[in-house]
Amino acid sequence: MELLQGENLIKLIQSVGYIGLFAIVFAESGLLIGFFLPGDSLLFTAGFLAAQGFLNIYWLIAILLSAAILGDNVGYMFGKKVGLRLFDKKDSFLFHKKNLMRAEMFYERYGPMTIVVARFIPVVRTFAPIVAGIGKMDYRLFVCYNIVGGVIWTISLTLAGFYLSKVIPDVEKHLELIIAVIILLSVMPPILHILKERHLRKREARVTTRNDREYEENNNAV
Repeated sequence: MELLQGENLIKLIQSVGYIGLFAIVFAESGLLIGFFLPGDSLLFTAGFLAAQGFLNIYWLIAILLSAAILGDNVGYMFGKKVGLRLFDKKDSFLFHKKNLMRAEMFYERYGPMTIVVARFIPVVRTFAPIVAGIGKMDYRLFVCYNIVGGVIWTISLTLAGFYLSKVIPDVEKHLELIIAVIILLSVMPPILHILKERHLRKREARVTTRNDREYEENNNAV
């Protein structure tokens, strides 16, 4: 996957231009074949190139945002049409059932907010709209969360690359490290939320066990 990192990613973006960027983000946002594509790093690096004058930042954000929103819509419609048959599909090079189930777990935990949260989580963002379609989430509600998530994701990462390139000397030498930090920061909120939920469930289980034990002791005393 070296093609999708550092200098190679810069060369890729320079080669494919706006049309290629649209296609990549569109595929990663809602097509099963796009789960391995470099969404976060692509947006950041594209923003960096816009700061260098290779791309127009306004056109770039408009194109990336359109691709993200349209891609999720296609994923939703695909999930709604294909439905639960996907869970019976055998694993292949481009499809792993565990990725679909991972997105389903996020959907069960966050509900409609999954469409926003998943934008910042690789692989999950590809399968989240598909799971929303399978679950027959209200389409108007889906569109609202889709737009919000798309706006936050595309603008925050693209502008991060755009402005950091202006304040960090030789930022291109540190692209991989910066991208890794951005991805880490983007996935921390849901990870912390999951850990908090697990802690609360364990505490509730301990309280329930203690109450049951006290109840039995009281009954035995009587």
